[in-house]
Amino acid sequence: MIKFIIGLLVLSSVVFAHEITYKKDAVGEIRHLKLYKYPSWVAEIELSNGKRILFSSPKGMFEFYLHPGAWFNDFHITSEKDFKNLYVTDFKTAKTINAKGAFFVYGTDVISPAGDDLVPFDSYKAAEDFSKKHHGARIFGFREISYGLIKFLNGAQ
Repeated sequence: MIKFIIGLLVLSSVVFAHEITYKKDAVGEIRHLKLYKYPSWVAEIELSNGKRILFSSPKGMFEFYLHPGAWFNDFHITSEKDFKNLYVTDFKTAKTINAKGAFFVYGTDVISPAGDDLVPFDSYKAAEDFSKKHHGARIFGFREISYGLIKFLNGAQ
């Protein structure tokens, strides 16, 4: 019975797994960088209406998510309900993970194509190991990331 339950869990994770896909000419919404050049940093927001918004890094995704009205009125986002799913690329495994369950390392010596950024991982342990190796200052959960932090990463005083 245990093997059956474990099998179902593995199967469900495979069946319901999401993969961020894009064409070679796709660019991120905020910085307009070509995504194929930086696949380990790509992030995505899936809206309730089915539209997908791609970003060249987690920082760009958070810029949009935390302050969507400042960027694009054509997406007609009026509330949190308009966001269906948020995805980032796990920096260690290069797999797509749910951003709301991810851990983000701040203040490392690793720079994204967007400059100072938040490095995403699917587990706290992986984030902690990376943080130690790359001089990280702090590990954040999704809900701990503020628009002020994103502005700071962008060089705002």
